[in-house]
Amino acid sequence: MSRAYLSNNNQIRFKMKKVLIAIDYNPVSEKVIDAGYKLAQKMDAEVVLMHVVADVAYYGIQYPTFMGYEGFDTSLDLNLATEMRGVAKTYLETVAEHLNDPSVGIQLEYGDAADAILKYAEEWNADLIVLGTHSHNFLEKLLLGDVASQVLKHTKVPVFMVPVRK
Repeated sequence: MSRAYLSNNNQIRFKMKKVLIAIDYNPVSEKVIDAGYKLAQKMDAEVVLMHVVADVAYYGIQYPTFMGYEGFDTSLDLNLATEMRGVAKTYLETVAEHLNDPSVGIQLEYGDAADAILKYAEEWNADLIVLGTHSHNFLEKLLLGDVASQVLKHTKVPVFMVPVRK
């Protein structure tokens, strides 16, 4: 948890030691990672990049290469959840390598994204959650909901929101 200390002018300050950066499979995640990682560096905090596999069909969206990740082979059978878990893990590992910092951890979870983020943040004793705020299209909102809103509504720790509209 965050540590309180007195500064030189006797003001209470908090030092955040653990920053959880939750990312989805979208090129705008690069902005979230870069902003969250820079903030964590300023606080000398431990960083974990987290990705939640909510629906394997989501990985079928074809984006250009971003952060070194070239996507997956579209000949994969999307009905094979095991294959998609491997794809998601590769994505998360590649994104972590983008930071060129071997101390950055990764956490891959499955299920509802907001629930998984909140649960892991509590288990890991995160001091800060970093999320992106971008608008999905209507169908994505209908199917996925708004993860950032749900995290904000139920979190017990501060959240740093990074605006990342296309």
